[in-house]
Amino acid sequence: MNEIDTKRISKFLSLILRHQPDIIGLKLDENGWADVEELRVKSAKKGKHFSLKELDEVVETNNKKRFAFNEDKTRIRASQGHSIDIDLALESIQPPDFLYHGTAEANISSILEKGIEKRTRQHVHLSADKETATKVGMRHGKPVILTIRTGKMHEDGLAFYRSANGVWLTDFVEPKYISR
Repeated sequence: MNEIDTKRISKFLSLILRHQPDIIGLKLDENGWADVEELRVKSAKKGKHFSLKELDEVVETNNKKRFAFNEDKTRIRASQGHSIDIDLALESIQPPDFLYHGTAEANISSILEKGIEKRTRQHVHLSADKETATKVGMRHGKPVILTIRTGKMHEDGLAFYRSANGVWLTDFVEPKYISR
């Protein structure tokens, strides 16, 4: 499968599994899982055709590991980034002392005043390293990397989760925990 087809399928899966499963009439369970065959059949009815082999390739080669199969590959879900109400059933864990958030320079004054909000997503996304945060920030304009004092946040009673693909998740980051 070529890179264009892989990207096309990945973008479609992101839309369906993270935001709008109803576009193809797909039902996700409470944890965001979809039946693989139902996904393929309903996608094909909307003109989006992909084989099991192609789907497997998209899941395995996605550099951000956005999707995951269950053990027998009969169910699939997005690892995080949902704007729909699902429960990823993640355990609260202690984060490292510092994590990073990449954003565009245009957002800095608002973030430093109001904090980092989850907005339409279920969680705020944080990165374990500056390189990943830079890539995230570049998607929105000139990147700025913010250092988040997550150890202090956790000490203050705030919950953290780590998704299947290593993205750190929390509900909100107050300005007092953010350094430029």
